[in-house]
Amino acid sequence: MTSAPREDIDAHTGTATTGHEWDGIRELNTPLPKWWLYILYATIVWAIGYIIVYPAIPLISNHTPGILGWSSRAAVTDELMQLKQQRAPMTLALDKASFAEIAKDDRLRTFALAQGRAAFGDNCAACHGAGGGGAISYPNLNDDDWIWGGSLEAIQQTILYGVRSTHADTRVGAMPAFGQTGILNASEIDQLANHVRAIGGLPTEKTYDKALGDKIFGENCAACHGDAGKGKIELGAPNLSDKIWLFGSDKASIVQTLVRGRGSMMPAWTERLDGATIKALALYVHALGGGEPSP
Repeated sequence: MTSAPREDIDAHTGTATTGHEWDGIRELNTPLPKWWLYILYATIVWAIGYIIVYPAIPLISNHTPGILGWSSRAAVTDELMQLKQQRAPMTLALDKASFAEIAKDDRLRTFALAQGRAAFGDNCAACHGAGGGGAISYPNLNDDDWIWGGSLEAIQQTILYGVRSTHADTRVGAMPAFGQTGILNASEIDQLANHVRAIGGLPTEKTYDKALGDKIFGENCAACHGDAGKGKIELGAPNLSDKIWLFGSDKASIVQTLVRGRGSMMPAWTERLDGATIKALALYVHALGGGEPSP
């Protein structure tokens, strides 16, 4: 008859060991606290209950629906539908009203600006910034410099059809690549870059020849930007005489524009947003601070 192996008790703590020993160090077989075990068991029960009640287990093309059939995605969808139904009368009124009619109706205008602000954050802020301040190659919508016009109607058209987008009615305008096409050589581009800075009231280099700059500008740029560089909205040609620069006012940036040309694109939103939302966006952008009076 053999006796059971004697349990090894640690002399210092009075706790049994597991029998494992490394370099003279023995592992204590310390039991887990009861409170910790109770919490563990409770979480296991909770998890099983959650799996039964709520969607939880992924399947090949779906998931287990749970006995309640509830999901956070469905709840959000329902809330959005309810909100859409609540807003439907005002949205319909906004869609049918002209800009002049909206301006006379404080309640409708307030609703439109709130809708426009939300739509701007969802669709436009990624490029133009949360406050419409823009960035290099993305226009600042807070100032009064508008490449394609800043009236409500002009802003609405830009949003509807975009700029150099795939829409048939898109706004079209392009800055030619004078350097890459060989229209101007490096010396002429250098003079023209200085001349453009001079038009904008910026310092020029000592090598700048105003008469030569005037000649090069008149032959290559005045047709779009005007003799004084004031720009032409109908062509999408920016005003070069103010201190607002879309691609940077330093000489290197201007030279790059002259050599490679420019052709930024704004998408057409007419197929992505409904008419009321686009009208609300136009009102919001116009109200940012630099909008022009409607004709």
